[in-house]
Amino acid sequence: MLSKLNLTIEQVLKIPIPENRKVILSKLVDYIQNKLEIGQIPRLNFICTHNSRRSQFSQIWAQTAASFFTIDVECFSGGVELTAFNERAVTSILRCGFKVDKEGEINPKYSVYYDTKSKPIVAFSKLFDNTQSPFAAVMTCAQADENCPFIPAAEYRIPVRYDDPKAFDDTALEEEKYDERSMQIASEMFYVFQTLANKKL
Repeated sequence: MLSKLNLTIEQVLKIPIPENRKVILSKLVDYIQNKLEIGQIPRLNFICTHNSRRSQFSQIWAQTAASFFTIDVECFSGGVELTAFNERAVTSILRCGFKVDKEGEINPKYSVYYDTKSKPIVAFSKLFDNTQSPFAAVMTCAQADENCPFIPAAEYRIPVRYDDPKAFDDTALEEEKYDERSMQIASEMFYVFQTLANKKL
């Protein structure tokens, strides 16, 4: 892991997970474990309305946590509508210690690095049907969860909803709230993969 990111992960691992969230996350743990036990690579598609904030945070942190605990998964993200990976969210992950390269201007593609050896996570806004391989649809916002009654190729659906930091755009709390949501998602994704790692012992 990149050195500044390692410091962030140390903080992430200290964040307590409320019991009600552990119940929600247990479905994600079970899905991943069941796929691994039958020799299949779990594929997680984090879905939000615009694929611009929460679903991007979730994909990035889940893939990072999986790598940290050496658990083989593939993480994706998508939305109901195309927009762009919000620049406020990009700035937040930069503050956490990720290295980010940008390509393009309209719905740009961001290469997000968590270490110097692994392939980057390519982050940009895309529709939820961007992969046809069977996956778990992890619903990260209420609007997408309620407006997507059927998701092609999803073999399992797991609501893991987060509040939208967009509510604080252009306010004095903007930076704090984006980082708060990023760290919450990070702590829960690290909890999921740490739980799986402990089950392997």
